[in-house]
Amino acid sequence: MTCALALAIATILSTPAHAAAKKQATTMTTAPAYSGPFAAPSPLELNYPQFDKIKDSDFAPAFNAGMAQQLAEIDAIANNPEKPSFQNTIVAMEKSGQILDRATNVFFNLLGTDKNDARDALQTEYAPKFSAHRDSITLNPKLFARIKSLYDARATLGLDAVDQRLLEKRYEDFVRGGAALTDAQKAQIRDINTQLSKLGTQFSQNVLKEVNESAVVVDDIAQLKGLSDEQIGAAAEAAKARGLEGKYVIALLNTTGQPVETQLQNRALRQRIREASISRNSRGNQWDNTGIVSQVLKLRAQRARLLGYDTSANFVLADETAANQDNVNAMLQKLAPMAVANARREGAALQAMIDSEQKKAKQPSFQLAPWDWAFYSEKVRQAKYNFDESQLKPYFEMKNVLENGVFYAANKLYGISFKERTDLPKYHADTWTYEVTDKDGSKLAIFIFDPYARASKRGGAWMNTYVAQSALLGEKPVVANHLNVPKPSEGKPTLLTWDEVTTAFHEFGHALHGFFQDVRYPYFSMNVPRDFVEYPSQVNEMWADWPEVLAHYAKHYQTGAAMPKELLDKVIAASKFNQGFATTEYLQAAMLDQNLHQLPLEQIPDAAGIMPFEAKALLADGFDYAPVQPRYKTPYFSHIMGGYAAGYYAYIWSEVLGANTTQWIRNNGGLTLENGDRVRAKVLAPGGEIAPGKLFPNL
Repeated sequence: MTCALALAIATILSTPAHAAAKKQATTMTTAPAYSGPFAAPSPLELNYPQFDKIKDSDFAPAFNAGMAQQLAEIDAIANNPEKPSFQNTIVAMEKSGQILDRATNVFFNLLGTDKNDARDALQTEYAPKFSAHRDSITLNPKLFARIKSLYDARATLGLDAVDQRLLEKRYEDFVRGGAALTDAQKAQIRDINTQLSKLGTQFSQNVLKEVNESAVVVDDIAQLKGLSDEQIGAAAEAAKARGLEGKYVIALLNTTGQPVETQLQNRALRQRIREASISRNSRGNQWDNTGIVSQVLKLRAQRARLLGYDTSANFVLADETAANQDNVNAMLQKLAPMAVANARREGAALQAMIDSEQKKAKQPSFQLAPWDWAFYSEKVRQAKYNFDESQLKPYFEMKNVLENGVFYAANKLYGISFKERTDLPKYHADTWTYEVTDKDGSKLAIFIFDPYARASKRGGAWMNTYVAQSALLGEKPVVANHLNVPKPSEGKPTLLTWDEVTTAFHEFGHALHGFFQDVRYPYFSMNVPRDFVEYPSQVNEMWADWPEVLAHYAKHYQTGAAMPKELLDKVIAASKFNQGFATTEYLQAAMLDQNLHQLPLEQIPDAAGIMPFEAKALLADGFDYAPVQPRYKTPYFSHIMGGYAAGYYAYIWSEVLGANTTQWIRNNGGLTLENGDRVRAKVLAPGGEIAPGKLFPNL
């Protein structure tokens, strides 16, 4: 359940109409004159972006020219005097918008990975313009008339399965975008979409600014007892960068729980950190998001009602494999009581540890609190499995994990190989770039790895696409994985926690999905339901503790010695430790997402009611165990204000699918090329060309 695709992009480009606005094509003669860096495909291999030549000042001209170009192309399609055909309408749409696609792909990816004031200003200015642009395509009556005429006659057009699915999906997207509504209703849809684009932009900017401002300043190094020398050095450097020489800064990640809580012995400091984290974006300051959340929920509910749905959750889920909110509720409500019961059992063990330690120290005991869980959980794990995280980290040097773990598993399973490319330009110095070669020796993709946390980067871990594969346009993938690993002091190695190792494997599952796309049309490249997109990443996690793979990458960063077998065995045995907690914190967030989006319009609270509603909803769902808090609280829950609205359940939905596949792989020989070939061909390569429900019988 680690993370997903680029939410920074999804915040702006999550409407179905974007499918019409993102495809590439050759520039038409009617397009305005434009000669910037996005005017033509990049001269670098696989259209890899020229990061060294792209300036922030290049984006606005490209956006303007790109929208004008695409509108001219769409106008030509809509007003084509020839009878509508699949080629002159649907395929022509697939070829539209080259400049806009190139510019927005780079811009929104950079916005999530290296934000600055200029990019913030561009996002604020262009979010409503992009919304209006998408609506001008989706709500174009002449264009929709052509699409509908083809859709109505689809059985007589002689289309193969892929072409027919593209026609059907295009038609469905236009209907879901409001194309079949009255003119008055279309005007309402336009207004709602414009407002949502502005609010989504403000929400994401507030989250990043508040998480940076909420960093905890520590005056006394003694309070940092439990942290490694490398972590303390990094905290000192972070303070120095803020002009706080001699102090220490603990930066926050976007989740409620913070990694340092595992190590910090100072309970008061752990409490400070947790309280700083959980109160973000709800303090009544300039970054308070409760009002934005209320407005977004109301606007989404209004849009859903206009489109014939009783709730925004049912609107979203109609396009997912789950189909409706009742199916999602049934799954989540079945899991919740079991997860909470497991968490209570785990918590009882932690409380026993606290009581024992306090008694030995002749100090009064205290009740387990949220800021105690990670710290005492690690102690219990040490006692139960006789190892701790500090023993593991020297064996998990980041580049070794990537190249001899993540890449090694991909090579053994799929036959692909990797070569670092230091000659290609970078958007940030802390990224690594690799050429990916298929087992037949052909170039498959280019992969960018961006591991470190920084103030200009949003929280979490995700994969995004700079260039998407499609046969129609002759494109091969350029994809990136992003983590938020704390950067060590200069000259120190990057040593990962086990959770960070698992996250690296998870995110690379998304990258593999991107590498292996083998689709005809751009529309289908990585265009799968949200509750399926996490499936490949869930499956790829299995290789993190697969004995052959773990033995290959778990090497001491100083000596090169393999991790001792007894420690390897303990890692594998402990891999499911603390699952009651992990599942409970996740389910709270997933069910909160559903509760918010299943509200009828009239019941959505105003700003002041958002946090009380959250508390009441969690209790009603049986989450009455205070030591475990939601992975995200509503005001900083970026997933559900972006592309995962009513969709955060997707992680556990995909995990169920993934569990079936991992069991099949285990039962059929494990890490073999034969298994990899089958998974690649039957599940990963088709992209959106085949409905997910048909992929598993194929496998």
